[in-house]
Amino acid sequence: MSELPTPVRIGEILNLLPHRYPFLMVDRVTAFTPGERLEAYKNVTFNEPFFQGHFPGLPVMPGVLICEALAQTGGLLTLMSDPALCDGTRVFLFAGIDNVRFRAPVVPGDRLDLQVYDVRRKLSVVKMSGQALVDGKVVASGTMTAAIANRKDV
Repeated sequence: MSELPTPVRIGEILNLLPHRYPFLMVDRVTAFTPGERLEAYKNVTFNEPFFQGHFPGLPVMPGVLICEALAQTGGLLTLMSDPALCDGTRVFLFAGIDNVRFRAPVVPGDRLDLQVYDVRRKLSVVKMSGQALVDGKVVASGTMTAAIANRKDV
């Protein structure tokens, strides 16, 4: 794994992903090996809008949002690995997730570390494995499938 000379910060992430608050789930990219692996994180704070209802008095980050964070990290891996995809005409669409396992809750104050590994890419379909960690312990893992589509066709 090669460390980035400087981390990819939120401004650059916003240039790569179409997501915006409150649905952007990646705060910073910390390591990247083109076509192989990307590491990023999301700071989970108490003021996240989903904590109002999930669950009052017992705030737990929804598992589907942990999966979304992994998918967005996978999108960054794909886009950063192939600069030709970053021309603004394409979008990375989450198509599926398999073998998902949740091992521990994610709560306010946690830093959700995201690791995604490129498994294979065939034409416009990408398959990746990923895991989310808190304090070095895996809290979720799964294999994601995504499609690269033209924005005008979506």
